[in-house]
Amino acid sequence: MEGIQHKTIHVNGLNIHIAEKGEGPLVLFIHGFPMLWYAWRHQIVYMADHGYRAVAPDLRGYGQTTGVPTNDHTKFTIPHVVGDLIGLLDAITNEGEKVFVVGHDWGALIAWNLCLFRPDRVKALVNLSVVFFPWNPNGNMVELLRREYGDDHYMTRFQKPGEIEEEFAKMSYQTFMKKILTLRDPGPLYFPIGKGFLHSPPDVPVTLPTWLSEEDIEYFASEHEKAGGITGGINYYRALPLSWELTSAWRGAKVMVPTKYVAGDQDIAYHMPGVNDYINSGGFKKDVPLLEEVVVMEGVAHFINQEKPDEINKHIIEFIQKF
Repeated sequence: MEGIQHKTIHVNGLNIHIAEKGEGPLVLFIHGFPMLWYAWRHQIVYMADHGYRAVAPDLRGYGQTTGVPTNDHTKFTIPHVVGDLIGLLDAITNEGEKVFVVGHDWGALIAWNLCLFRPDRVKALVNLSVVFFPWNPNGNMVELLRREYGDDHYMTRFQKPGEIEEEFAKMSYQTFMKKILTLRDPGPLYFPIGKGFLHSPPDVPVTLPTWLSEEDIEYFASEHEKAGGITGGINYYRALPLSWELTSAWRGAKVMVPTKYVAGDQDIAYHMPGVNDYINSGGFKKDVPLLEEVVVMEGVAHFINQEKPDEINKHIIEFIQKF
């Protein structure tokens, strides 16, 4: 795709697949669930054309990155994945080189923690969709959302190994990706047992929006199929309670990296409990003191970097050009 090159980098016992293009300061793009490097296809080309080296890996458990046992969700904690990214940067940059980081969805959560653990490796951060969640002494995110929304909430349903995979196996990978990517309901996401996606009944065909092609769907679907399914991505959710335990040393720690945050006003993550109040009350700025800008785009849903690539490209480059 438009000169994007693909390489495999051996890191932490894994074979990490990366897509890259361009020369210049490095911009590391971190994808979310159930995405791949391909979610950043528009940004990779744009940044390369504007004097940057764009690099987007498939995270552990995803796509062409291999070497992690997907039957063991304890290998998918935030410290594991941040460790992969530090190892990757060590392999593809000069010693101690700082890079720009852009994350979306789970990639944003990982990027926050990358900046929290190793601010010495990051020049500036642009995070999409997911705000910073400081370590919460009241419990991990899965437990908190179970208390708020009950057992049908998607993060709760994702916890039991094999259960949600069996649910999703009733449809093709192509159908699964279509239903995920066309989600526009900003309310809580539920998966009641046996009912699948409530926003998209199983017998109703999915009409793709103009920003998403059948070719895009086929790439996502075929890569998940070749990787053995979506368990790798689901494991990040299953590891959340363990990630909470392992990151308690960062209780009260602040993200000390220049940051820009961008979300859509129809984004499910933007409407998670307490997020709007956290942003507007000053809590976000308190925990991320170098937060320079918060942008909420009207009429935009969760997969913001694919739905509005031109606008996101501009937000990214306008911010990182300051540094």
